[in-house]
Amino acid sequence: MTTNEWLETSTHLLEKFGITTSRLDCLILLEDTTGKDRSWLLAHPELELSIEMVSELENKIKRRVNHEPLAYIRSKSEFFGREFTVSADTLEPRPESETIIELLKSLKLHGSIIDVGTGSGCLAITTKLEIPELEVMATDISATALKIAQKNALKHDTDIKFFLGDLLTPIPVSLKPTVIMANLPYVPNSHTINSAAMFEPKLAIFGGPDGLDLYRQLFFQIANNVQFEGVKFVLTESLPPQHNELAKIALSAGFKLKKTDDFIQVFTS
Repeated sequence: MTTNEWLETSTHLLEKFGITTSRLDCLILLEDTTGKDRSWLLAHPELELSIEMVSELENKIKRRVNHEPLAYIRSKSEFFGREFTVSADTLEPRPESETIIELLKSLKLHGSIIDVGTGSGCLAITTKLEIPELEVMATDISATALKIAQKNALKHDTDIKFFLGDLLTPIPVSLKPTVIMANLPYVPNSHTINSAAMFEPKLAIFGGPDGLDLYRQLFFQIANNVQFEGVKFVLTESLPPQHNELAKIALSAGFKLKKTDDFIQVFTS
């Protein structure tokens, strides 16, 4: 079977199952399997695929037909122009989360920062790479997710302190951050998620009846622990309709809204 024959057949199959990015997905899988980039593949449609390549591609297409995210099939995803390992134990990095990095860079920060609920570690690692003078710490309640984050930190040669536990509770009292960023689960429990999101860890998606339970816990921890008295900024991600309520939660902990950019809010003490 040639690359073109496989591409046409597989594209039509994914289209049949409602995958709107069917051709692009097939090209990406071809790139991974053959080791050739898409421009080369499109210029050489006659390339014969080996039996092993066809078998590997067919297994991947079977998974994609079920709407499994391409990132999980490939075991990797891109964030801020860099490649990160992901698994079913971590969320797939979202483009909207890149705004957090842009806002951090605009704040001219110093000191230390905690990434709460780090998942794959993409936010913490990108922060260290983009703002190397910051000391970066990260927490997650999932041991398996934390292993992925540590693997990504090694991959990108970044010095980050990782802690296993719920929100800020595992941070040693001797560490006193100046910034906290949190992309916590914020989808309301009753919300219907799409087929792709069904493959992602529910622990990292749903945040209670209104989606903000974990943010309430986070701001309570910040306000009631002396080690966090020096926190100057808190950056959060949530749905825009949740922003007013989240601003009230932050205000109750002594933080006022400084800026909103799409899904991201910046609060200052």
